Amino acid sequence: QVQLVESGGGLVQAGGSLRLSCAASGRTFSSADMGWFRQAPGKEREFVAFKRWSDSSTYYGDSVKGRFTISRDNAKNTVYLQMNSLKPEDTAIYYCAAEPRGTFFNPEGYRYWGQGTQVTVSS
Repeated sequence: QVQLVESGGGLVQAGGSLRLSCAASGRTFSSADMGWFRQAPGKEREFVAFKRWSDSSTYYGDSVKGRFTISRDNAKNTVYLQMNSLKPEDTAIYYCAAEPRGTFFNPEGYRYWGQGTQVTVSS
């Protein structure tokens, strides 16, 4: 059974940093395209970041560009999201996802999802 497990969320002050991890188990994800999304209360799930396995290209949502970095460690079957210069509006549940079947910024096409990790940024 495939599982994605996020960790690293928590409470941080504005301007601080957090690193989220997404550990995959059940199969090797070294050749899987991986994404991060977030969802704040009352809002739709929002694209945050994406990394393509074939050429390691990366893409970011406009609201996080220049502050967040997606990376992966294939040996550990883990994808990371380094979040710097955090703002209160970054507060949300953050999800990792694998294997989009459509466009990478559309959450509906992803085949696998983690359970999410809460990030709260205080002002």
